[in-house]
Amino acid sequence: MIEWAIAASVTVVAAAGLYLASARDLVSITVGLALLGSAVNLFVFAAGRLDQAAAPMIGEGAAALANPVPQALVLTAIVIGFAFACFGIALALALAAHDGRADADALDQAEPPARADGDPGELS
Repeated sequence: MIEWAIAASVTVVAAAGLYLASARDLVSITVGLALLGSAVNLFVFAAGRLDQAAAPMIGEGAAALANPVPQALVLTAIVIGFAFACFGIALALALAAHDGRADADALDQAEPPARADGDPGELS
């Protein structure tokens, strides 16, 4: 029963993340990408085994031990995802403070115009 609940949770969180990531607002895009990362973390954590297992210690009955690798990977991914979300939201808010809007089209104005030969322009 818990497997179906985790599968449904992964589906709902991934769907919400895709919906927000397809928005035009940069803060919504950042939150959507963070939700997609959370869905992947939940999927990896669920792949590591969901039953009640003993702590990952060496001893008798090695088949009943929990696998610590997915837990460690998910913990690392949570920290990296949180840092990415904070940086993305701060960047979107800085763009909104500079241009007055946090829209994906506002990013085009941040790029310097191309030179006549087609090479990328330089910031001045």
